[in-house]
Amino acid sequence: MDGLKRFFQNYGGTLLILAGAFVLYELVTEGLGLLSQVLFPGFSKIGPRLVSSLPKLIDCFFSSMYLLIPTYIVGAVSGVLLGIIIGLRPRLHKSLKPIIFGLSPLPPSMLTPYFIAVMPTFYLSSCGVIFIGVFWPILSGTINGIVMIEQKYLDNAKVLGFTGWKLLFYIIIPAASPMIFAGMGTALNFAFILLGIAEMFATTSGLGYYIQYYADFSDYARVLAGLLFTTVVIVTIMVLFDRLKKKTLFWTINKDMG
Repeated sequence: MDGLKRFFQNYGGTLLILAGAFVLYELVTEGLGLLSQVLFPGFSKIGPRLVSSLPKLIDCFFSSMYLLIPTYIVGAVSGVLLGIIIGLRPRLHKSLKPIIFGLSPLPPSMLTPYFIAVMPTFYLSSCGVIFIGVFWPILSGTINGIVMIEQKYLDNAKVLGFTGWKLLFYIIIPAASPMIFAGMGTALNFAFILLGIAEMFATTSGLGYYIQYYADFSDYARVLAGLLFTTVVIVTIMVLFDRLKKKTLFWTINKDMG
């Protein structure tokens, strides 16, 4: 009961907003007929399509995760490692800073034709697009987290005998971890966006492909069912990431509460 009460305390407002959106959508579609029934079918049509498509949507989910998870991990590890190297070397950071500023804002989706032309498979070309979107935010977050560490803390740590790997793992990485996780959260958002784009144009499976496939046949009830399913997947993963972040950065939460 305490868990249920805490759930409604945290998400009661969210549930009310969703219920209001549901009622409003039904009112302007099936109720008043203000929107096209073809483009905006009511939930009486979306619901059955969602139920009947669940086996296929679950297969598409696993296909999307097979593309997203390995690419995100590789992008995150690469961004953190390179960010640490650059952040710990002021001269290298100064030299690369203009290049990072110039390349990081480029939309990875613009590189899709090149990845398709260069990579041997559509899967690898999709991985390349997602990797770019994941890599830059995490690289920037790691560099900024290290650069923003006050020098006095590093000096005090060295006085206490923290040097080399011990200084890195006990002082530098924990101090930079809030910015690193901020970059990882931004990268995860970008990864979902780029995953949808890649699956719509460069794959033959996945949630993005499912939505594009039925959009081509104007079956918008299944399109909206796919969007609802994808939304649930994204929200679930983002909530899990947020919990991981809070558990990892528990010391910052306790500090803020204090």
